[in-house]
Amino acid sequence: MPSGKNHDRITWICLPIVSAIFLIFTARLDLTFFASIGFIFSALMFGPDLDIFSIQYQRWRFFKFLWLPYQKTFKHRSFFSHGFLIGTIIRVFYLSFILLILAFLGVAITQLFWGFNWHWQKFMVNAYTIVKNQYWREVLSLFIGLELGAMSHYVADNIDSWRKSVKKPPRSRKKILKKNTQRVKNK
Repeated sequence: MPSGKNHDRITWICLPIVSAIFLIFTARLDLTFFASIGFIFSALMFGPDLDIFSIQYQRWRFFKFLWLPYQKTFKHRSFFSHGFLIGTIIRVFYLSFILLILAFLGVAITQLFWGFNWHWQKFMVNAYTIVKNQYWREVLSLFIGLELGAMSHYVADNIDSWRKSVKKPPRSRKKILKKNTQRVKNK
């Protein structure tokens, strides 16, 4: 598995390529921007290695505690953390859920002190309607960027594992027996 620094290098090398391809396919700078930001965020802070004490996890600094339940729930390199699409979807839902809880707590506390009128169900319906009708392309571009950042991680891990397996050919039984008989003779 490549180190965190190597994953970071891969991110910065791939960023111009991802941005250029996205710009070619969409012909829109705003969508390319959202995809690029998603790619960087995913590769540096929101990637599959949040399930262990990794450099991505450490970059959350004071907010690392948010990822502890995630780490306890998913095994490292499991399908649910390192799986194509499913890993990113789970991390997006997980972080959204945590942020939603924190937002509701913040609004509840604020309502206690300032007493303004706010209804969370109306807010959620209005937010969903706005995203669905006006900003779905931006949200989709951001998600694609998040998934591409995670994919750069998966691909790097798989290439490194493959490279290591090719470097070390499996030892045959004859070689092991020969080595053991030489040890016995030397004693």
